[in-house]
Amino acid sequence: MGKKVHPIGMRLGVIKNHLSTWYAEQKQFSSLLKKDIEIRNLIESRLNYANINISRICIERTANNASVIVYTARPGRIVGSKGDEVDKLRDEVNKIMGVKVQIDIEEIKTPEIDAKIIAQKIALQLEKRVMFRRVMKRAVQLAIRFGAKGVKIKLSGRLGGSEIARKAWYKEGRVPLHTLRANIDFYKEEAFTSYGVIGIKVWVFKGERIGVVEEAKQLDYKKNKV
Repeated sequence: MGKKVHPIGMRLGVIKNHLSTWYAEQKQFSSLLKKDIEIRNLIESRLNYANINISRICIERTANNASVIVYTARPGRIVGSKGDEVDKLRDEVNKIMGVKVQIDIEEIKTPEIDAKIIAQKIALQLEKRVMFRRVMKRAVQLAIRFGAKGVKIKLSGRLGGSEIARKAWYKEGRVPLHTLRANIDFYKEEAFTSYGVIGIKVWVFKGERIGVVEEAKQLDYKKNKV
């Protein structure tokens, strides 16, 4: 099953949480989901300039307000000198949500082992016509150097301008996709080159999170006992 399903979706509720945390009735679910997609598209289109590298956007809703948490490698670029950029972004998000919104910017300590940031950097280099083997090897070695237990990168398309599309991959360390307690970070990206679209898949194994699984089991045991 590890190769048939999404690595993050397979671990939701076990060691990973949803990016959107809220509850809605069946009639309101589709409209709130659409608003979440609009907010993520807005934030990424506004903040993905100058190589800011946004990793993920978490949205939490309560009865009368909401909070949006943006995880990025360069929080100073988003906040700006006096926080003007965040204020403008907050006003636009307020119009979409219709409630009071709080936007928090969180810094990623090690962006070198973040799957989305790795995929975005690979796509940028492929679009600049850098050799794909060199790009994969450099990204994998950098992630291993910064503490990743295992990294796998897979490219598919007209690599190097070849006439027939093919696949190439590079791997170092362990990437246990079947182990639910394994903290696997995964992301898919596309690079738009002059030869066509190249698909990019990145798997990063950051270690096992045994404590989270044990805590979940203890909570379930307490609920059943009560």
